[in-house]
Amino acid sequence: MAPPPAGTVTARFVDWLAAERGLRFDDYDALQRWSVTDLDGFWSAIASFFDVPFHDAPRTVLAERVMPGAVWFPGATLNYAERAVEGPAGSADDDVVLIAHSQTREPQEWTRAGLRDAVARARAGLERLGVRRGDRVAAYAPNIPETVVAHLAAASVGAVWASCAPEFGARSVVDRFAQIEPTVLLAVGGYVYGDKPVDRTDEVAAVRAALPTVRHVVEIPYGPGAVPDAVAWADLLAEPAAPAYDPLPFDHPLMVLFSSGTTGKPKAIVHGHGGITVEHLKNHGLAWDVQAGDRLLWFTTTAWMMWNALVSGLLHGAALILVDGNPLHPDLSWQWRLAAQARATHFGTSPGFLMACRGEGVHPARDQDLGALRQICVAGSPLPPEGYRWVAEEFGPQVLLLVGSGGTDVCSGIVQGGPWQEVVEGEISGRELGVDTAAFDPEGREVVGERGELVIRSPMPSMPLCFWGDTDGSRLHAAYFDTYPGVWRHGDWVRFSESGSVVVSGRSDATLNRGGVRLGTAEFYAVVEELPEVTDSLVVHLEDPAGGPGELLLFVVPAPGYEVDEALVGRIRAELRGALSPRHVPDRVLGLAAVPRTRTGKKLEVPAKRILLGADPDTVASRDSLVDPSALEPFVGLR
Repeated sequence: MAPPPAGTVTARFVDWLAAERGLRFDDYDALQRWSVTDLDGFWSAIASFFDVPFHDAPRTVLAERVMPGAVWFPGATLNYAERAVEGPAGSADDDVVLIAHSQTREPQEWTRAGLRDAVARARAGLERLGVRRGDRVAAYAPNIPETVVAHLAAASVGAVWASCAPEFGARSVVDRFAQIEPTVLLAVGGYVYGDKPVDRTDEVAAVRAALPTVRHVVEIPYGPGAVPDAVAWADLLAEPAAPAYDPLPFDHPLMVLFSSGTTGKPKAIVHGHGGITVEHLKNHGLAWDVQAGDRLLWFTTTAWMMWNALVSGLLHGAALILVDGNPLHPDLSWQWRLAAQARATHFGTSPGFLMACRGEGVHPARDQDLGALRQICVAGSPLPPEGYRWVAEEFGPQVLLLVGSGGTDVCSGIVQGGPWQEVVEGEISGRELGVDTAAFDPEGREVVGERGELVIRSPMPSMPLCFWGDTDGSRLHAAYFDTYPGVWRHGDWVRFSESGSVVVSGRSDATLNRGGVRLGTAEFYAVVEELPEVTDSLVVHLEDPAGGPGELLLFVVPAPGYEVDEALVGRIRAELRGALSPRHVPDRVLGLAAVPRTRTGKKLEVPAKRILLGADPDTVASRDSLVDPSALEPFVGLR
């Protein structure tokens, strides 16, 4: 097996392990096996190699190898914001660290010195507002520099951060923020989406009224609308201050991330300073190959864990390309043009965006100067094989396609590719370093070559500290550990091949169990959405209480100029029968105007099924968390 590609972080790490620890690995699989068997050795190597800025050194790496309840790096103190703002050794004041593009205002560029000064001033401003260690600071704000500054300022003082995108409605925001009782709320009065001004002052007022713990509202000037009776951003940053980063215990809460809330109120998942610091140093360095001077573009909103992961590019001395607005305006090439203009080294996106570019005949590498690009990173849902081929044809071997799957729960990747792994068409390259993954059958036995529940068998530092308000840990235990005691059940249905590559078949709670045979939703979509007559689809299986085969329903959104008629239904059935099996042929094919999706792009298979079984739409999903709040209504009429 060839060594890691020269010049990558992985190559330097492998050389460092040989020189400093006397450890040699011939291939990625050997490195990965060591990373999940010798947890103390691997994570201490990560901390040393990436020079984690501990103020107090840890007494050990892992106090006890148990789940839940693992205690990492006991005795250590650090502050996530310190490494993010100051960067790794060798960072300079004139390094560009933020490049902001928006449809609301003109582009901005920030240096490290500018970021450091703003964070210090914002920290002092928050302290003047009474913010202390452990208080919660919440932001109803977009992906712009001020939001990054506020996040790092809150972290520097030990306050706990939470954010939500301003396109979310008031109810959805309150469902999240009310759980954590923030004392300060930052908000924008509006934004521009494409060429459409959007005023959000009414939503800000409604959120504010529903959060009685909020003592101060800080207005970030952005877009139309003004937030009344608020502290101006300029006033928050008015007084000069020296940079300061409070040393905090490794497991001190850094931020609260919220699940999508598609089956009730969102889970308030608490992540710590230490866990996020070491995990993102590892993930971004050894999988994404992020290095000092790189430039990361990943279109995301502040409500998705990808925003928090994007911010962690700062840990490696990379610049963040912040993008806010309509990602498809004025056309599909807008993000590629921004990547070319900013000399992006990494382009993060969704499978849907790549497939749309393919379908519309976009040729980014031909039409834009993307010579700086090294990686295209894809997450959020499975990428069909055609997407792999399109990237290879468009960009060639000099750009690595990295497909991964992870989650808000660990705020990182669980299975994904990297520079030392083979790209496998239609599959994820393999297991992530430091993540002890497998597929389990219902009895808790590992299965290879067949589908099972995705599990993590050993603790990792970025597992949640807790759910906010879950004082006895019962909700966290029920979410991850009820099925297989002592083993994390992630909730995805996967297949590991003999060689270690992975296929994620969708959420396990959305799995179709037809006649005792489990079918993955992703395999339906890979076939149906490749048809030119179909732009989107959603599949649901309604079980028969009497034990019969039940009913398999396929909903499709026809492409412009097509309709769901007898001819299209026949073609869909034939394609599914030929490409998959007779069991995959739906009992009914129905047309939809739009598939219900969360704002992070996830299809709402389980909520749709619950509505079809009689549930009230308002109890199965927060409409404000949906791209189209009316998209669930058609399922009511089919009950």
